[in-house]
Amino acid sequence: MQRIRTLLATPLLLATLLAPLLPAHAGIFTDDEARKAILELRDTIATNDKKQQDRLDAMEKRLAEIENRVEALQHGQIAAAEKSDATSLDIDTLRGATEKLANEVANTQKNGHDLYADLDNRLRKLEPTAITVDGQNAQVGRDEQMAYDTAMAQFRANDFRSAINALGAFVARYPQSVYTAAAQYWLGSSYYAVKDFPNAIAAQQTLIERFPDSPRVPEALLNVAASQMDSNDRKGAKATLARLVKDYPDSEAAKLAKERLASLAPPDKTKKQ
Repeated sequence: MQRIRTLLATPLLLATLLAPLLPAHAGIFTDDEARKAILELRDTIATNDKKQQDRLDAMEKRLAEIENRVEALQHGQIAAAEKSDATSLDIDTLRGATEKLANEVANTQKNGHDLYADLDNRLRKLEPTAITVDGQNAQVGRDEQMAYDTAMAQFRANDFRSAINALGAFVARYPQSVYTAAAQYWLGSSYYAVKDFPNAIAAQQTLIERFPDSPRVPEALLNVAASQMDSNDRKGAKATLARLVKDYPDSEAAKLAKERLASLAPPDKTKKQ
């Protein structure tokens, strides 16, 4: 572009270049005409240069805009990628926190279930159970029921030594239990089974004294009489059997007592004669 402008600056050269462009009848250029033509050409070239420059400027501006857009897009992609990475990190963190919370909830539920089961078992042990013993309605605790059942299981298994320990422990621990009278009776029976007659008598006498209204008393008197007989205390046995028949005449034990009294009676000498 600069070279073209330099060449056009020479008047002679301009005249030579413009000659073919002029009409045939015009003849030779005068200085004024040549100068005018040169000026017009300069204006034309300047106008063309300006248009080209404007086009170039517009293209450069458009290129700059495109480059800016590309750069912005690239930055946006990077930012989006960074944001995506951050979001992924947040998601992973959240997922980890969720899993941790889920584990904690599961553990809490398990611990709660175990705690509930343990508490329920404890409450069951403390919760009274309605029972009927020797015609008497009452409520007993789970531990009390288990202690009595364990002692009686040993007695029924003929493990009388263990039964003595268990029944003795029961009456000491539960002196006011609805089972105590029965436990006292079976304690005396256990002593009798191992031929410990003094303790058998003592255990049954405790029952008779502490629980005079117990339906076990007639049987306890019969057991005392048997222990006295096996201890060679015939007089004591006869007195006990007589008391039984007198105080509890309608009991099953009284029937047995009458039979035993008859066997203890001295023979009728008159019948022999």
